[in-house]
Amino acid sequence: MKMHFCIPVSQHRPDALGSRYVLYSVYLDGFFFCKVRYSQLHRWNEQNTFNTAIMKAFLDIFLPNGRCARVEILTSDTAERVLEVVSHKLGLCRELLSYFGLFLIRFCKEGKLSVVKKLVDFELPYISLQSCEVENCKIGLRKWYLDPSLDAMLMDCQAAGDLLYMQAVQDIEQEWAKPTQAQREELEALQKEENQTKFLELSREVLHYGYIQLDPCTCDHPEPGCGAVLSIGNNEISCCITLPDGQTQDVTFQMNRVKCWQVTFLGTLLDMDGPQRTLNQNLELRFQYSEDSQWQWFVIYTKQAFLLSSCLKKMVSEKMAKAAAESPEMQIEVPEQGRIKKHLVPPSQQKNYSMFLRRKSEIKRAEGDCIFGTITEEDL
Repeated sequence: MKMHFCIPVSQHRPDALGSRYVLYSVYLDGFFFCKVRYSQLHRWNEQNTFNTAIMKAFLDIFLPNGRCARVEILTSDTAERVLEVVSHKLGLCRELLSYFGLFLIRFCKEGKLSVVKKLVDFELPYISLQSCEVENCKIGLRKWYLDPSLDAMLMDCQAAGDLLYMQAVQDIEQEWAKPTQAQREELEALQKEENQTKFLELSREVLHYGYIQLDPCTCDHPEPGCGAVLSIGNNEISCCITLPDGQTQDVTFQMNRVKCWQVTFLGTLLDMDGPQRTLNQNLELRFQYSEDSQWQWFVIYTKQAFLLSSCLKKMVSEKMAKAAAESPEMQIEVPEQGRIKKHLVPPSQQKNYSMFLRRKSEIKRAEGDCIFGTITEEDL
């Protein structure tokens, strides 16, 4: 899966001999990743990104029930490796690892939480946590799929079922999943009985079960400056929009009517003339949507734009995998060790359909800009 890198900030530093060099700040998916000199950037290796001492360390991985699993790692361990270690400690079947992921999660006031980003496989969780510019962040373990029907693939594993149950309870407490009063009463009864299987069965009937909810943001629909709360899952983007007059409006965008999307960087530099230039960054995600037989752009202004983009890509890949599983003749060809091999698309395979474009001076030019990847209705 392709990642989005940018270098919006650079600093001039003196070296030991009195000469000066430039230190570049690298951002991954909209968040600070590392600082490197040009020589380091030139020979960049994904597994050797940081000039940091490699040592043993303990890392707390927070579970959806609020508890944490402390694991011993190396400071150079990648997210993929840390996920393997914590999964082994929890007793999670190795073949189910692709259904879970490590996330940077911010714990807010009054018990609210915010998913800041999903850690990609080659990120170093220990370093990412230390260098995070967002306050009160921790590394959390969550399921990483948005099709609720995939729960069935995990129920034979006790540890996986426990994690699904924890997250279902947490999502209801966080009001990400929205049960009716009757559902809530029945779920509370099942929770007291510790009947996880029945609890999860009923949870799958709850509105927005298994969705990821973003922090409040703004959008341009139906008019500029509207507030919005987005919930993403089950092949849709559900928006609760607050109009300027205070009225609310619920709008749902189906993924099979989304043609493409792009993430745009809107950052500005602070302290332009100083040696320690910093970044005040904002992001937008816009997607092209078919409505009344016309393609329209819907713009969302949110610092979670890359997380939103990752969710959209995940829903597309899950839909394609399901279609491939239901139609054995639907195969793709991918190179493997110099050969072409036909196989079905696995659930964990990702395809990059998002775009990262520099800010354009005129918004209208977006439709004509070069698009690195698009989704057509035929693809879905």
